[in-house]
Amino acid sequence: MAEKIVPTEIELSSVTAFDLPIFQSLRRLQQAGEVHAKRLARFGGLSPMQLMILQVLAGEARLTASDLSGRVSLTAATLSGMLDRLEERGLLQRQRDDQDRRRQWLLLSDAGRELVQQAPTLLPPEFRRRFAALKEWERHSLTAALLRAAELCGEME
Repeated sequence: MAEKIVPTEIELSSVTAFDLPIFQSLRRLQQAGEVHAKRLARFGGLSPMQLMILQVLAGEARLTASDLSGRVSLTAATLSGMLDRLEERGLLQRQRDDQDRRRQWLLLSDAGRELVQQAPTLLPPEFRRRFAALKEWERHSLTAALLRAAELCGEME
């Protein structure tokens, strides 16, 4: 097991100069995400998380709720409610495993597949356009930085 490193007070105080600009940047990302989420909701009444769930399922033949939970970074309880709503709308189906009746597979329905094909992108179009204009190394660097920042925020609760 890796040894946990605890920063000293001096190390923590040197980070405080970054607190405000990092928080401001996170807030701008959050605001942009909220605006785009409202746009997505106008399309088929889906939240970005519901659309992401459908998109992940569209890329797989089938997944268990446990596997999907890890892929979309949601707790089992939160995911369960979303799956219920998507199933009620006929966008996904649950299917018992033939060999292990305890296992339940999640599958995208035909209606769900059609909705995913027509749905707007998860990211705002202007962001996608600007991101595409970056050099490839910048796209990789930015993606790595965002993944690392999310990792620093900790495990899902």
